Amino acid sequence: MTSDSSSSSPTNPPSTSLLQNIQSPEDVRALAPHQLGELASEIRHTLIHSLANTGGHLGPNLGVVELTIALHRVFSTPSDKIVMDVSHQGYVHKLLTGRADKIDTIRQYEGLNGFLLRSESEHDAYGAGHAGTCLSAALGMAAARDQKGEDSHVIALAGDAAFTCGPTLEALNNIAETTKRFIVVLNDNEWSIDKNVGAIAKYFNALQTHSAYSTVRDKASDFVEKVGGQSIRKFAHKIEASAKNLLFPNVLFEKFGIRYFGPIDGHDTELLIQTFEYLKKQDEPVILHIITEKGRGYQPALDMPGKFHGLGPYKVEDGSTKAGQPTYSEIFGRTVTELAKKDEDIVAITAAMPGGTKLDIFKKELPERYYDVGIAEEHAALFASGLATQGMKPFLAIYSTFMQRAFDMIVHDIALQELPVRLCMDRGGLSGDDGPTHHGLFDIGYLRHIPGIVHMQAKDEEEFVDMLWTMAQYDDGPIAIRYPRGNGPGAKPKEQPALLEIGKGELVQEGSDVCLIGLGDLFAMAEEVRDALEEKGLSVTLINPRFIKPLDAELICEHARKAKVVCTFEDHVLANGFGASVIELLHDHDIATPVERIGWPDEFVEHGKIPILRAKHGLTKEKALEKISNRLD
Repeated sequence: MTSDSSSSSPTNPPSTSLLQNIQSPEDVRALAPHQLGELASEIRHTLIHSLANTGGHLGPNLGVVELTIALHRVFSTPSDKIVMDVSHQGYVHKLLTGRADKIDTIRQYEGLNGFLLRSESEHDAYGAGHAGTCLSAALGMAAARDQKGEDSHVIALAGDAAFTCGPTLEALNNIAETTKRFIVVLNDNEWSIDKNVGAIAKYFNALQTHSAYSTVRDKASDFVEKVGGQSIRKFAHKIEASAKNLLFPNVLFEKFGIRYFGPIDGHDTELLIQTFEYLKKQDEPVILHIITEKGRGYQPALDMPGKFHGLGPYKVEDGSTKAGQPTYSEIFGRTVTELAKKDEDIVAITAAMPGGTKLDIFKKELPERYYDVGIAEEHAALFASGLATQGMKPFLAIYSTFMQRAFDMIVHDIALQELPVRLCMDRGGLSGDDGPTHHGLFDIGYLRHIPGIVHMQAKDEEEFVDMLWTMAQYDDGPIAIRYPRGNGPGAKPKEQPALLEIGKGELVQEGSDVCLIGLGDLFAMAEEVRDALEEKGLSVTLINPRFIKPLDAELICEHARKAKVVCTFEDHVLANGFGASVIELLHDHDIATPVERIGWPDEFVEHGKIPILRAKHGLTKEKALEKISNRLD
């Protein structure tokens, strides 16, 4: 008998109110078995209605309700460690570990983080926001447990997409050599953010669709109703035998020395509980393969799993969201697609993010030149390098925060060989509600010291398209562009984009008292500061630098020399950022004009709405005016 009750309507509140009485996992373990289905229903209703106001990762969490209940029913956190890959599916875990009364604050300033956070709860064993981290981290915890002679359990929960990620496979290679007691849960729903791709995804699909598994799955509920206790051992072996030898002589994981069990229904709470009770007694590393449905219990999330992986506020009734002007990501996807239609050498690459980067536009119209390599940023960069050696023009679209993973490849394989790979870094700058794991605040710092690289950021949508056109024409080496999440100021691109001169900035206005240099999306703030300074009778120079590297040394030095103060603006950390490069430039040219900088501090910035965080950390017109005034006094 399954205790899933996902068929209840998300618009009608559940008849019970179990969740408000759950302050810790002990309360979950105290519930009667027949109450677990009611709890699952209430959790789904709570998530659907709460996230309609805040946004968040709805689909992944609806898919792990029964799994999370079962984990907390069998294991005892914080002594037992549950480590979640990415951890965007941790909302249910938060609800069951004393944070249900704060779920309405998730992803809001000073509210719950959208990912697991060690500083938020003792039950959050490991913080994460990127894929592929959990097996290695959990293995480290298991090794520490063994070193200290403790008896706790370590459970690593990873989605099937995480197994396309290099660190996951590296960890698999070490598990059997490191510990004898380790549980991996493979949550298989065929999706990460988009449909999973590659050989691993095909292998998992073959497992879950094999007729032997179907037979076991259909009988699983009857089994739980009729038998229990030691009989679970025979059933576990039956599951194991049914799934073996589908593609290879042995199951993939057993090649790594890990005992494989499954696939089983990830929405059958009682079956999950009995299986975990069995697995926790094993004295060897095990992996349990469960099949779940992303978005279970909410039809819009089932119909649009990509959209509901992570989204902003929506209407509960139909899942609709507010439409607005085109985002930078949408402009990128459309522009690169149109450029590729005119240039057959252009190809597009994403690392499991066609929807987020909007390369789904390219995929739809030019599928033969579109590549999704899965969650494998390092491979993506190397793959792009190989394409570039053969005269192709790869546009590699990866979020700024995820491009960090490919740093060595950018240095060693792309830049050192002067390969014309186009690095397109979405979410360059603050990523607001997603928090420190997703803020793109470090890419200027990790790119600007690399020899031969070109790096740009546009002040508006029109210039952004000009830069993409310039990238398509540039063949002298690597070229990168960073652009923010969401919308720009609304500038309409020209029908025919302009080719920009590499390293040439734009002098918007010439003055003599203050020199303002506003990079990218903070150019608008520099304009506001200019207006305020002019109201005070000051003469202001305003520069749109366009290029982070190479800087327009002639333009900046000329106007810095005659100004009393220079002020730079950037949506990036100040340490080793754009303003730091201007300071270095002026120093190297013996220009003593003081430089004030507006940007993010040398710390990991919390999550919250961008205006709130800018006000807190001094990225405001008022702070810029204060700094400039202090220099002029």
